Amino acid sequence: MPAPDLAVRAEALLLAAAHAIDDDALESWPDFFTRDASYRIVPRDSHAAGEPIGILSCQGQGMMRDRILALRTANIYEPHTLCHVLSRPVLTDMADGGVTSRCNFALFRTQQAGSTELFAAGRYLDRMVEEGGVLRFAAREVVLESRRVDILIVLPI
Repeated sequence: MPAPDLAVRAEALLLAAAHAIDDDALESWPDFFTRDASYRIVPRDSHAAGEPIGILSCQGQGMMRDRILALRTANIYEPHTLCHVLSRPVLTDMADGGVTSRCNFALFRTQQAGSTELFAAGRYLDRMVEEGGVLRFAAREVVLESRRVDILIVLPI
C-alpha cells in the first residue's frame, strides 16, 4: 500500500482526469499523462488474451492532443456528454516509487435529445509516476467489460 500522501494524490489524479472529460475540458486531459505515456481502450477478452491491439490507442501526449484537436475540428458526431462513476482504487507500490492502480468505472452518456444510457463499464489499469513533483499517468489501459462497443468512441473514456 502506498504512503498516505501518495494514495491521496493517486485518487485525486483519477478523479481529476474523469472530471476533465465529464466537464468537456478535453484540452487539459493529456496533461494528466507523462509526455511518452500510453493510453489504450481494449475489450476484456482481448486484454485477457494479451492482444496488443486495442479499440483505440495513443502513444504520447502528442497523439492525445491530436485526437482532441480532431474531435473539436474535424470529426462529425452527435454531441453528447459523459458522466463517470468511479470505485475506490486498489493501489500498489511499484519498485521505482510509482504506483499501480485498478479502479472500476461506469460511464453514462447523455445524448443531445436528453436520454441517458450506460455507455461503458470496466476498469482502469493505471501506472502512475512522479514527474517534476506531479503524479501523472505513465500508462492507462481502459478494459471494457463488453466486447460490444459503440463505434462512436469520440471522447476519451
